[in-house]
Amino acid sequence: MEGYREQETYKIIGICMEVHRILGPGLLEIVYKDALEVEFKLNNIPYEREKEFSIDYKGEILRSKFIADFIVCEDIVLEIKAVKEFCNEHIAQILNYLKLADSEIGLLVNFQNKSLQYKRYAL
Repeated sequence: MEGYREQETYKIIGICMEVHRILGPGLLEIVYKDALEVEFKLNNIPYEREKEFSIDYKGEILRSKFIADFIVCEDIVLEIKAVKEFCNEHIAQILNYLKLADSEIGLLVNFQNKSLQYKRYAL
């Protein structure tokens, strides 16, 4: 999977770095999401915000709904955090979204610290 959507993920990470550079750490997730949406529009990057996923089980749609922060470039899951550090729950969340979105690439990005923290996940 090395190299798949590499150019797009670098661009997304660069945009996240720009938002972090301008806004800095210490804000709520929603602020970073709003700023990212502006940047995606300015850079003509296709995205869906708060994409909802359902689970079909034997022809029945389960009640549980999952909402990914962004789907970028049609199949890259972008999950935004503003936390001290990533935990196992955050990793499980992005892996869950990758499976539900039938996506192979996901980015988990944390804006809370002095330096932007990010991890790329591939299935």
